[in-house]
Amino acid sequence: MYKESLREIIFGYRTRAGKIFDITLLALIIISVIGVMLDSDKNIHQRYGDVLLTAEWIFTIIFTIEYILRIYCSRSKRKYVFSTMGIIDLLSIIPTYLMVFYAPIGFLIDIRIMRLIRIFRIFQLSKYLRSGHTMQIALRSSRPKIIVFILSISLIVIILGTLMYIVEGQQNGFDNIPKSIYWAVVTLTTVGYGDVVPITTLGKTISVFIMMLGYAIIAVPTGIVSSEMSRNRQDKTQLKNQDTILEKEQEIISKETEILEKLNLLEKKIESLKKD
Repeated sequence: MYKESLREIIFGYRTRAGKIFDITLLALIIISVIGVMLDSDKNIHQRYGDVLLTAEWIFTIIFTIEYILRIYCSRSKRKYVFSTMGIIDLLSIIPTYLMVFYAPIGFLIDIRIMRLIRIFRIFQLSKYLRSGHTMQIALRSSRPKIIVFILSISLIVIILGTLMYIVEGQQNGFDNIPKSIYWAVVTLTTVGYGDVVPITTLGKTISVFIMMLGYAIIAVPTGIVSSEMSRNRQDKTQLKNQDTILEKEQEIISKETEILEKLNLLEKKIESLKKD
């Protein structure tokens, strides 16, 4: 009985106690993540480092107890431990303990922010999750096209990077082919760090071509995913229409069956009256 009540509080969200528990947990997660971010500042670390470290250990102990209680209350402990949220819950507390051996790893505590996914469940924002699921389906459907697109872009940047290495050479900053390919990727994505720039007229001409190609390429993945989303929406609409048509046909068939049964009854009554 105690275990069931505890499970309702920890895993439930419809009861008052469950909501208070989840909202308190989310507040602690946000505060702990903010503390880690502030601790990354040198001045704040020097002045309040000990306080923030103590607070982090308190938060970690609380989250560790919560994780153990979740395992204890789970109907299927193995299912929870290896679930997505179970793994995230575990990863959110491990960095603090590993920090004893390697201090910088403590900043990975920020992975704890992923636990805020529960906010969709607590505040009943399931419609946003459904939208995310629709996007996931569209991305999965367009995966072959996106893979072909990425492979094509990879070939283009390798060829253009090699070409720029030949045209510009080491004297203009293109020291080797990998660095030239890196420059081609940066230029194609229209980022343009400016650490390496072409000097020759032919090199500048190729750069202009790559930049114009980059603007054209940016729209391709968006178009692929959008078309898949549109197609999925149309498929759903068609299925709904088909279901509606089938329901109407079934209604018509059932009405026709009723009419035939009534006609049969009338014929039987007429025959019985004729015999009488």
